[in-house]
Amino acid sequence: MVADKGKKPKIAEKTAEEAEQIGSELLQSIEKMQEVQDELEKINEEASDKVLEVEQKYNEIRKPMYDKRNKIIKSIPDFWPTAFLSHPVLPDLLTEEDQKIFKHLTSLEVEDFKDVKLGYSISFNFGPNPYFEDTKLIKTFTFLDEGTTKVTATQIKWKEGMGVPNGVCHEKKGNKRCHDNCDDDHENESFFSWFSGNQENEEVVELHDEVAEIIREDLWTNPLTYFNNDADEEEFEENGTDDSEDDEEDQEDDEGN
Repeated sequence: MVADKGKKPKIAEKTAEEAEQIGSELLQSIEKMQEVQDELEKINEEASDKVLEVEQKYNEIRKPMYDKRNKIIKSIPDFWPTAFLSHPVLPDLLTEEDQKIFKHLTSLEVEDFKDVKLGYSISFNFGPNPYFEDTKLIKTFTFLDEGTTKVTATQIKWKEGMGVPNGVCHEKKGNKRCHDNCDDDHENESFFSWFSGNQENEEVVELHDEVAEIIREDLWTNPLTYFNNDADEEEFEENGTDDSEDDEEDQEDDEGN
């Protein structure tokens, strides 16, 4: 039996109508979903505002505790240099010369603006040192309305022959005052270029922003963790030495017997 070819256009017409209906229903579903998504965005924005309000409230509560902590830290020799240099990430950003400078670090402080939505500052306080005249280096991050961040920093007043900004080797009386193998690679850049306004390299800018977040969110919130890390390592090394000496003595006794 031969099929009636005249029915095929009706089937094709029906398929087209179904496709149009499905497309219309899909479009309506997407529009409804977008309406729900818009409502969720509003809720998320409200939640963010509430979180900032709570954070601002607790910043006021934390401040006396931070002040109390700072007073205690003053009684602990080399607390901040030890904590900073014992952090799992931050020491990798320092050249050998930077580490010498950091030995003069007396305190570090992170301070949010009164309105936390507007930004924060990070302060490094240094004792008298042979490297620069400044006793305080500050970097400030101001959040602007258009979603960008304005960054300002102390222009370091380096003593003669001691400047190491932007990883540049400087000489003093014919002797280089920077680490070996100094070159143009940003991996060998001095940490103190973080306070320089000459940050045209995009990768370097991103790295500097990450450094600020690590200091603000990690090191500042609980520096004792990293200070104790250094103390634990020293204790481990001492115990390890004692244990090895005891093992050698036991071995000698066994051989004597």
